Amino acid sequence: MESGALYAKKSGESNERLFAVTAWRDSPRFTDAERAALALTEAITRLSDREDPIPDKIWDEATRHFDETALAALILSVATTNLFNRLNVTTRQVAGSWG
Repeated sequence: MESGALYAKKSGESNERLFAVTAWRDSPRFTDAERAALALTEAITRLSDREDPIPDKIWDEATRHFDETALAALILSVATTNLFNRLNVTTRQVAGSWG
């Protein structure tokens, strides 16, 4: 199984954009739609960090850029990734070490 970064590179993503993901708020390398997806992804992943886990501002911006089907796919993708990350942490499985 390929890591997300390898898959992204094979799909044409540049190293510059991949490295910039950690600083997506400050990087000029992302579109408004990508920023909305990254903000929603971060909020979904860090549910316990704030009183209102998914603020209206984040949700409204995501719905401005994505239709219901695309939002459902994004949410499911983030939730699935979070599930596997939590399973790996719990079982001390190093990601990618199975293959």
